[in-house]
Amino acid sequence: MLGKVVAGRYRLEARLGEGGMGVVYRARHVLIDRVVALKLIRPDLRGETHLRAWMLREARAANRVDHAHIIDIHDIGETEEGELYLVMEYLIGTPLSQELARGPMPIARAIDILEQMCAALARAHDLGVVHRDLKSDNILLTQRGGRKDFVKILDFGLAAIARDPRLAPKGAVFGTPEYMSPEQARGEDATSYSDLYALGVLLFEMLTGQLPFRSNDREQLLEMQRSGAPPRPRSIRPDAHPQAEAICLRLLEKDTRRRYQDAHHLQEELKALQRSLPTQAWDIDAGGNEAVAPPPPPPPATAGVTEWASRAALFARMVSRAYPANAAPPDIASSLAKIWDLAARANQLEGEVSTYTRKLDSLERRGRALRAEIGRKVEELAHEESRVLREAAVDSEDVEKVRGELIVADKGALAARQQADVAVRAGSFDPGVFERAGAANATAKAKREQLQRYEAKKAARESTARDLRRQIEDLRAQLVRYAEALEEDLAQGREKVANKTREGLSFEKAFSDCSSMLLSHLRNRPECRDLVSQLMSAGVTPESSPESKAQPRHDA
Repeated sequence: MLGKVVAGRYRLEARLGEGGMGVVYRARHVLIDRVVALKLIRPDLRGETHLRAWMLREARAANRVDHAHIIDIHDIGETEEGELYLVMEYLIGTPLSQELARGPMPIARAIDILEQMCAALARAHDLGVVHRDLKSDNILLTQRGGRKDFVKILDFGLAAIARDPRLAPKGAVFGTPEYMSPEQARGEDATSYSDLYALGVLLFEMLTGQLPFRSNDREQLLEMQRSGAPPRPRSIRPDAHPQAEAICLRLLEKDTRRRYQDAHHLQEELKALQRSLPTQAWDIDAGGNEAVAPPPPPPPATAGVTEWASRAALFARMVSRAYPANAAPPDIASSLAKIWDLAARANQLEGEVSTYTRKLDSLERRGRALRAEIGRKVEELAHEESRVLREAAVDSEDVEKVRGELIVADKGALAARQQADVAVRAGSFDPGVFERAGAANATAKAKREQLQRYEAKKAARESTARDLRRQIEDLRAQLVRYAEALEEDLAQGREKVANKTREGLSFEKAFSDCSSMLLSHLRNRPECRDLVSQLMSAGVTPESSPESKAQPRHDA
């Protein structure tokens, strides 16, 4: 696959890795020097229509969320052979799984990584996106702006914007067993609570250096996830932070109602824990300053079509030396004229592609900015909704408590009235009896009024929460409408770039063919040896197969 041009514009340069559904390559746009990561659906899964649908959802879900800690998707489409591809930002970093293989992490580092993941998932969940397969292999620790451990969440390939029963059989169990929530292990739909459970597994790993549940048997592991109690982190690592342990165990609760209400609730507790932690040695250099890692080197740049003119000039000098006085054979003269023409046309074409690409980049930037703005608004509203719902839950507990007290008070008042009635019928006018009846009635009345106040407060908060939810749903619908319109505009622009790039590839092949023909005539002439050496140093080889002519070397 290396050297192949996908969708007429992305040349595969190196294999980066393989996931559950696709192989990922480092690729480069053939006419604009943009390096990307390109995922192709695995060849053995081409006929799996539900997996293809999931890959389409990966791009749609990740793009809609548009968060700094979620990998960017630049392009999506199908090749001429019907292969589905995703074009993502090219990242250099270390998988969290590789860091965890070294053992437990310092508490400050673990909570910093978890808080970034939580921030990304809070935004995703606000927009109705569930990851479904969160694990250490899907967390990449990169560098951004000199900051180490900048989290990027990868592979929303199993993300569920809305459950589509056509994509998988009912009750199917998808995901990685070691990180799978109890409800997923039972074959139920994954929800935002499932992602929170996976965060609990990741936190357990960072605190202890091992998974909470381990088994070589998949079914046994699933049963552990469904019903097994996780060990306490401090039973494995006695110096584990007690508050972090409490957060971890709450995330690993089997009952979703006992986990955190949402990622916003969890993020509040993580930030509070971060503020209480001293700065750890892992992010401090010898001088006591925050360590700033140097940025990783980018892949080497290609020469581009501007180099074609330089090579055409070298060929022209060779021809003038080998055939003075314009005595070159017709085929040599024709090839030389053709490579000059190709160099000029390719240079013009590159300018046109760059213009289209700048327009696409501008459209993508505007779209990203609007998606980010809507996402922030949704996040603010959802955070407020989370707070109001938690307060309403406390109000519900108060209401139930006072309602129970009112029942007791009503029974007491009834008993006191009955005693007073008995005293009246008996002709007894003991003041204590009537005082107790009056006090019991007053207590019942006070409890009834208290219950009304609590119910009114609860109803007000629930009304506020419903209003916030309506605003959130309106913004989400607005985001969907905008995303669909933007994707249509981007698809038209990408098609223009693809057509121009295919034209450029035909120029590239013709230039390679002419170069090979000229070189075969001129390379053994003594007067051209120094110029041939210059050409060799520029990456042109004298022996070229038809395939390599059609797909020149990367540095050519």
